[in-house]
Amino acid sequence: MDQPPRTDWDVIVMGGALAGAATVCLLRRKNPALRVLILERSERFKRRVGESTVEISAHFLGRVLGFTEHLLDRHVPKQGMRFWFANERTRALDQCSETGPRYNVRLPGYQVDRAVLDEQVLATAVTEGASVQRSARIRRVQLADGGAQTIEWDDAGGAPHTSTARWIIDASGFAAILARQEGWFTPNTAHPTATCWSRWTGVRSLDSREFNAKYPAWSARVKGLRNPATNHLTGRGWWAWFIPLKGGDVSIGVVYDQRITELPPGPNLGERLRKMLISHPVGRELLADARWQEGDVHFRRDLAYSTTTFATDGAVLVGDAAGFIDPFYSPGMDWIAFTASAAATLIADSFRGKPVAPRVARHNTQFARSYDRWFRALYRDKYYYMADYDLMTLAFRLDLGLYYLGVVALPFRHGNHLLETPPFASRESGWAFRLMQFYNRRFAAIAESRHRRGVFGRHNDRRFFAFTSYEFNRRLPVRVAGLVFLWLGVELREGWRTWFAPARRPDLTAAAIAATPIPHQT
Repeated sequence: MDQPPRTDWDVIVMGGALAGAATVCLLRRKNPALRVLILERSERFKRRVGESTVEISAHFLGRVLGFTEHLLDRHVPKQGMRFWFANERTRALDQCSETGPRYNVRLPGYQVDRAVLDEQVLATAVTEGASVQRSARIRRVQLADGGAQTIEWDDAGGAPHTSTARWIIDASGFAAILARQEGWFTPNTAHPTATCWSRWTGVRSLDSREFNAKYPAWSARVKGLRNPATNHLTGRGWWAWFIPLKGGDVSIGVVYDQRITELPPGPNLGERLRKMLISHPVGRELLADARWQEGDVHFRRDLAYSTTTFATDGAVLVGDAAGFIDPFYSPGMDWIAFTASAAATLIADSFRGKPVAPRVARHNTQFARSYDRWFRALYRDKYYYMADYDLMTLAFRLDLGLYYLGVVALPFRHGNHLLETPPFASRESGWAFRLMQFYNRRFAAIAESRHRRGVFGRHNDRRFFAFTSYEFNRRLPVRVAGLVFLWLGVELREGWRTWFAPARRPDLTAAAIAATPIPHQT
């Protein structure tokens, strides 16, 4: 790792965390002769968000990359997703409506400490033949279509270097080095979300003896485990995640739509985060004895962004460097699985002499279409209805059913090569995109109608939907079809009120947002 760097590499990777290191592992397995240099900014990885896998990312980490034993040993097996709702009638945890599995889930998932996972994947990439320079600072990147790409960088001691390679992989995350440098970076102004998060200690467990004794009927109705799930608290325009990590820490954060709400006022970020969390009865009980970790409270506005270019003949973007939509449903590591798989195949094919230009064009078309459709199908205006038990429970069941039907089943049934094509990229997936976009838009409209009529969240107390995990069998499409009929029933009962009415949704002004500035953590 400390050998002098070469200047004649086949591939240089900017960023050695999961996205970059995973791409290297895939690439080296396709072509072990490739000379690969990883330039990683950090001396050691710090904790970050992105700590929950879903079915595709768990499959990618376990079956594709081969980290199942590491995931079981160093991380927490995940028990699905669970949602908690509240209204003016809820005063305690057991009074909040709940949606989640009654039993443990069928397919594997994990709550991961990203710093630990990132180190593992990077170490594997090095073991499999890549070279790495840590504490590297990239100063300039010069792209040459079809030629030698050039990177000027400083090593840990500050000495300057110039390295060349046929291909550059940008895995720089939110820094998005190439997208910002080349003018490809595109903020997603239709999805103005912000987030505040931290790691906490002393958080009560939903499976604790204390809660079992305090709420025996509530405890008994679930036969599996609640606490290892990603537990979601929902509020008007916001949601929060509770993710347990190995060792006892809990990752907790809120994400909110800036058009609808803001963090409550307070002397510092930690207090403002706590104040929003304890406005929910579940948050109040779980955080009664908890404390955020000093120096580990973070905030970011305007989370969603994309890029106009995902690859050139010489560079390819992976992970968050290729765009980000929203943390809800934990799609970030799925995006890594798709971008890394496609990038590795694109580069490996180029070294086999296959034509690059048509493959680059197809890569750009597919990922641009996938990002746009993924956003419009699942996330656009979702924050207007996610705090309503009826609407969000039905949306969750539809979202997850179609995810299983059109995304998860493919690599399980037909092979890992299907990870090279991102969701909604194929023409055949157009029907699923249009269906999801339509019902998502309809639920947002119905939610605003419920607000105007004063019935939003009317079933947010004392309801429990026991979700049964999906399976890859003949029942799956039948279950999804049944959910479509449930949605049509909602339309006939109350949706008709909004069929011909223009959308009327609250929107905080820029002045309102500016009136609640974010202070530095103290």
